[in-house]
Amino acid sequence: MTSPAATYDLMLLLDPQAEESTRTKLVSDASAAIKKDGELIRHDRWGERQLAYHIDRKTSAEYHLLQFHASNPELLGALDRSLRIADVVLRFRLIKLRPGVPEAPDVQASAPSARAGANGAERGTPAEAPPAPEPAGETATAANSGEGQADSGSAS
Repeated sequence: MTSPAATYDLMLLLDPQAEESTRTKLVSDASAAIKKDGELIRHDRWGERQLAYHIDRKTSAEYHLLQFHASNPELLGALDRSLRIADVVLRFRLIKLRPGVPEAPDVQASAPSARAGANGAERGTPAEAPPAPEPAGETATAANSGEGQADSGSAS
């Protein structure tokens, strides 16, 4: 009895300043290679998003997530070789998923990229977490009793 083909995630970060036709060709070539030696499950275009750190002096990248089954192990090597030499690829990550891993979230391509903040608010997370309720019976905490505050004077 043969085991089912392994599932892989391929995350592509493409140079948004490269020509649209070059980026489209690279993604379609990767998709064609996957369809030839495997099964493409999904292709999500996440659009242009802010990078956490600069890559080759770029502050944003065009994100693509391709999820697929690979029945032929040579497919992974071929994808790795072709993506390493492509100038339009800033980064890529090819990951084998364990059974039972939840599906990738549906991310809209129209998500904000240029106005990304340092606090993560562009991802739908609140800037500050709501304060935790105080335990019953305790009225003074380190925050409101003055304990734990740094000395503002200079050390002598």
